[in-house]
Amino acid sequence: MATLGMAGPAAATPDPVGDFLGTYTGPHNGDLDVVSIDVRFQGPFFRLTATMADTIGTTPGAIYVWGLNRGAGTERFNTGTMPVGAGVKFDSVLVLRPNGTGSFSDIVGAKTTPLNAGMVTINGRTITALLDLGLAPSLGFSPGAYTFNLWPRTGGGPNSTIADFAPDHSNIAVPEPASLALLGIGVFALLGVQQLRRRSV
Repeated sequence: MATLGMAGPAAATPDPVGDFLGTYTGPHNGDLDVVSIDVRFQGPFFRLTATMADTIGTTPGAIYVWGLNRGAGTERFNTGTMPVGAGVKFDSVLVLRPNGTGSFSDIVGAKTTPLNAGMVTINGRTITALLDLGLAPSLGFSPGAYTFNLWPRTGGGPNSTIADFAPDHSNIAVPEPASLALLGIGVFALLGVQQLRRRSV
């Protein structure tokens, strides 16, 4: 179960501009360079947002892949003749395309499900997806403890098509609503105690 210490950032997580992987052999276009990522709950969905350095769709064939670790994640790219992605663990992927379509692949369960129409939106340099929590059942973690990483790439194929990782050597977490509620209660309780102390002085 997620704890307050495992909660992710409340704001978008930045990624250095221009930090293309040294192993990447494709075009160094801005729509493949991550500026920031953000993951949070939105009702029964995860809302995943990525902002790039240039307009989405600039590079033909580009895709945006979110890796999720639901509890069985491993470093799946950190092998082979061109290892990349040390510290990036995932057991499923959400693939987003500049044409507004997407699909979720459960690697452990060997199942791919297309996203419903309207679940992927694009606004200039930003691409956002809503992922139904029902498509990503737990493999050991509670949903609030799932972790995420984004990598744009020029289609499928070898690791050399991966342009960037965000974050570079780790995943980010998403705050769990229950944890945030408990945090709010704790803050209000602390303020109440301080107010009582002031009155008693």
